[in-house]
Parts: sequence; structure tokens; C-alpha cells
Amino acid sequence: MSFSSQFNTRGFVLEKGVFSSNQISALEAEFDRIISQIQFSGEHINAHWGSELTQHIENPDSAVIHTHNVQSYSSIMTEMVQHEKLLDLSESLIGPDIILHHTKLFLKPIKKGSAFPLHQDWSYFPTKKNSMIAAVIHVSDSTKNMGRFRVIPKSHKMGKIENSDGHSRVPEIHDNYTLESAEPVEAKPGDILFFHCCTIHGSMPNLSDKPRKTILIQLYSGKDKVTDYNQHTNVQLVLRGWNHHATRNSVSTIKS
Repeated sequence: MSFSSQFNTRGFVLEKGVFSSNQISALEAEFDRIISQIQFSGEHINAHWGSELTQHIENPDSAVIHTHNVQSYSSIMTEMVQHEKLLDLSESLIGPDIILHHTKLFLKPIKKGSAFPLHQDWSYFPTKKNSMIAAVIHVSDSTKNMGRFRVIPKSHKMGKIENSDGHSRVPEIHDNYTLESAEPVEAKPGDILFFHCCTIHGSMPNLSDKPRKTILIQLYSGKDKVTDYNQHTNVQLVLRGWNHHATRNSVSTIKS
């Protein structure tokens, strides 16, 4: 089964070895530098969900260190989002016009990395044609006890489920699926997990003695359009092709 066929059938696909070991070493150095910088800032950087859906599997002091838009910190991170194979794979899923919506960094610390409840991404940044995808670059290993991704295969075919942001119980999701029974995705540095914005996914806590490091890249088609009045950061950076909905006003109000 081809890469795109697997994605369309299952709602996700893991592509192995997209980034070389040398490229990952450079990304990890930048990743660690970003972590040091945001820790020094004194800002709130713990994106722990605190969801009632995961209280039974994580410690109250669990944490996930997070920032948006790593390309605003580092030229190497800017080069990352322009990686040729990353864009080739993305083009096979959403077409030749590829827009960067945002990136985000996640560090699940040793022993107390937060769990992520089962959720869909679409409700955070809905688009008219539902073309939004995630590409998760694994900067570290992601194995059994490290809080690896877990995915519900074919769940993207359920479409947009209301209130599916992971902050509350939704019978359509949580009466039918559990985080523990979702399919685990084990990955090595350089692997990329692609998934659709309606694919139900989450992750267990990191209970290991190694940090789990990932960078998520959110992309959508240049022929699609983010729903009006959505407040989520949207950098609208054209990585390939053309942004067919760009206007003078829309690019003057880019929210980074």
C-alpha cells in the first residue's frame, strides 16, 4: 500500500528515516537551546492538559514543556519546515500548495511527562475543506514507556466530532475507545508521523528515564481556508506552491 493510500485508509502513517542522523543531531541541539531559553524567560511553559480523562494515569505534578513556532527561534528550524522529503510527502496528501499553519515543540520530561487524552485536532483550527494535517518529527526515541503517540485507526472517517478537543468526555469517542487500547506508534529519531486533523489520538505519560522530544508541524492546502475568527496562531507561510485565499487584509493580520 502506498504512503498516501495508507494515510487515506488509516488516517495516519509513520514514515521512517526522513531526517538523517546528522540532521536530527542539529535539530536536537536547537530543540534543547529553545527549551533553555523559554525556561529562562519566566513565562508559563507547562502545557499539561489537566484533563479528567487522564487523571487516573498521570501524577498531579506531570508536565509537558511547550512553545509554538520553533521557526521563530532558529534558522535551522526554518530549514526543517522546508525539508524536501517532508514537503514531497505532504504534497502527496494535500496537493502542491502547502501552507504552514504553525509548529509546536513538546518535551515530555523524565518520569513525569504528561499524558494527552484522546482528541481530534480540527476543533483548534478548523478549515473549510478539512485539509489540515500534522507531521510529527521525532527528535528522540518514542518507545513504550516514553509517552509515545497512540492513534485510533480509521477514526478520521468519523469526521468532525463536536467538543473533541480532549478537555471533556465525549460519548462518541470515550464510550468506544480508550487511550490504553489505541494503537501505539513507536518511532526513532528522524521518523515522521503524519495524521489527519480528524484522526483521534493521544499519548500516555512518559514514565521512563529519557525525555521524549517531538516537533509537530501543522500544514494545510493552499486551496483551503482557515475558518474566519479562529484565534489560533496561523503563520500562513507558503512552503510550496500558492496561497489561493491570501488577501491584503488577511496577510496584514498574520498572528504568530
